[in-house]
Amino acid sequence: MRELPSLRLGALRVTARQLTLLDGMDMAVPRALPVLDERQRGTRFLELPVRSVLNSAASTRMGFWSVNPYVGCEFGCTYCYARDTHRYAAERNGLPSEPLPAWEAFERRILVKSGAADVLARTLEPARLGSAPLVIGTATDPYQPAERRFQLTRRILEVLLGHRGLGIEIITKSPLVVRDIDLLQRLAQRNEVTVNVSLATLDRRLARRLELKSPVPAARIRGLARLTAAGVYAGLLAAPILPGITDDRAGLDRLLGAAKEAGARYVVGSALRLGPAARRRFLPVLAREFPALAQRYARHYARREGVSAAYQQALAARLEELRQRHGFGADEGRRRRRRLEATDSAVAGTASLLL
Repeated sequence: MRELPSLRLGALRVTARQLTLLDGMDMAVPRALPVLDERQRGTRFLELPVRSVLNSAASTRMGFWSVNPYVGCEFGCTYCYARDTHRYAAERNGLPSEPLPAWEAFERRILVKSGAADVLARTLEPARLGSAPLVIGTATDPYQPAERRFQLTRRILEVLLGHRGLGIEIITKSPLVVRDIDLLQRLAQRNEVTVNVSLATLDRRLARRLELKSPVPAARIRGLARLTAAGVYAGLLAAPILPGITDDRAGLDRLLGAAKEAGARYVVGSALRLGPAARRRFLPVLAREFPALAQRYARHYARREGVSAAYQQALAARLEELRQRHGFGADEGRRRRRRLEATDSAVAGTASLLL
């Protein structure tokens, strides 16, 4: 089973040339995008024409290819690194200015790549991927609520059914992924399929303070259990782990225990990174919900986007101890962490712009 390059995510200031390589969007995007749907709370879903949907490993300087059916996400997690993605996408493609800050447009103006599956069917050349996996959902959740209506992720999986020998990986925090168990099982007969369920705490109240619109932790664990019970290779992506909030040993111990009970094949984790747009959204929430930590966070993330090396080492040691305690394979864990270390600097620099 090919290993997922576990993501330690962040933001990047890039050149126009790099954006052209990354976004895969049509340069002729109209000034006014068609409105496909609108929620009472004000969220709009705009149709975004695309000429390509694949982000290559070479252009992103990472060890995998990626596809993202949506830009923006209704879950709107307060710490989400991908808020910068939405802002850069709008600026790069000359989209109409919104009377909303970038962090809010990210969760209330969802760009829907309606033609993504058709474009993928025409442009996917498995030989070009080589041994690199194809990851779905590196920038926004492919199973966010919009997927119930638009079903772009499902159609992408249906396209992939026509190929064999691919490494196909999904990152999501939504139990909606179980809707596609039938496709995942069929894909796994001819390809290597991995589903990564994202969750950093089992504490429902704590999760609500950070991720008001995301699926509750118990629902994600149930989804993980249904996947593994159906024979789908799946594991836990504990990310982002928030210093002083979700990094306590007792909480992580419960989380890994629940993952093991749900049949998770592995657990990988990484600490919080904050890009510019994410800081503008997350730091005010931190000041309201965790005032004792607000100043420390503000000082630290004013100088950098990631945690210190000392913190990262301590967190890695804690996770390794808990992996061993709960019986997750040591060899597999080491392989996955080596992959993380090999790709970490590139991921930290580019992941928030994978459109």
